[in-house]
Amino acid sequence: MISISRRWMVSLAATAALMASTLTASAQDDMPVIRAAVLKIGTVNWELDTITRNGFDKANGFTLAVQPFADNGATRVALEGGEADLAVADWIWVARQRAAGKDYVFIPYSKAVGGVVVPQDSSAQSLADLAGGSIGIAGGPLDKSWLILRAYAQQEYGLDLKAETEQVFGAPPLIFKSALSGETDGAINFWHFLAKMKAGGMRELISVEEASVALGLDPEVPLLGYVMKESFLAENPGIAQALYQASRDAKTLLREDDAAWDVLRPMMNANNDAQFESLRTDFRAGIPAPGPINAEGADKLLQLMAKLGGADLVGDATTLPAGLFAPIE
Repeated sequence: MISISRRWMVSLAATAALMASTLTASAQDDMPVIRAAVLKIGTVNWELDTITRNGFDKANGFTLAVQPFADNGATRVALEGGEADLAVADWIWVARQRAAGKDYVFIPYSKAVGGVVVPQDSSAQSLADLAGGSIGIAGGPLDKSWLILRAYAQQEYGLDLKAETEQVFGAPPLIFKSALSGETDGAINFWHFLAKMKAGGMRELISVEEASVALGLDPEVPLLGYVMKESFLAENPGIAQALYQASRDAKTLLREDDAAWDVLRPMMNANNDAQFESLRTDFRAGIPAPGPINAEGADKLLQLMAKLGGADLVGDATTLPAGLFAPIE
């Protein structure tokens, strides 16, 4: 009798475990899927890999499916065409799209910004000292870092940086190489290239964050974020907050645990320990404070971009479009 009872209890436990497993699988099957179109070598992959590797997506009620693309243009085409549910862009671009009638919304991801670096032995101590010299600039004449630094130079020194320097525009890797080889007197590049440039011995003359503060802008407004369609959010109530929370979970881990970076190192394209540590430090510095974006601060930045970059940069978005920022907590 005791043996039969034990066999029955074991069978019952096995059945319960099978039912629990089936219910869990069923619940996961019912989870909405977010198809993320991202640049194959983009730094956002560090966060997305952390989300999926640690199950932060499923813990927040969705499944993240990362789709790599060769260039940013392709990720935006995928989002527009319905082949993806998420792409990465700065919110000024998103504001332009929304002002043009698209139902894009923005969820904050990073406040990491660039700056100006010069050779370690350069005599330059401020932007004013670059007058008459050359500046390598990644991103083109409408690069937002370049525009903010121009406004700063005009305000602080009465210097028209565009008129008083020679600008050399090029892709980020080209600006990286030319600056390290001393072909330009200073360089403005994307944050992760700047991290490597500083690891290679260059020094930061001024950051865009410092310039923003001097201009009365809010440096805590995250420029980069996840872009989704309002229609997708409507079809999946709560998905914006779920994605945001998964992003925050990943950021907390990456900010507090050095070991979490070991698995990311192969995708970071760091050639040595100095580059790796500089990339990690600057990524952490770019983590924005939690909570909603300061809309007033964002609007002030947008108006400055409209003034300096005109319609070529902001399109019809001369003021902050309603509904641009997804409601998050």
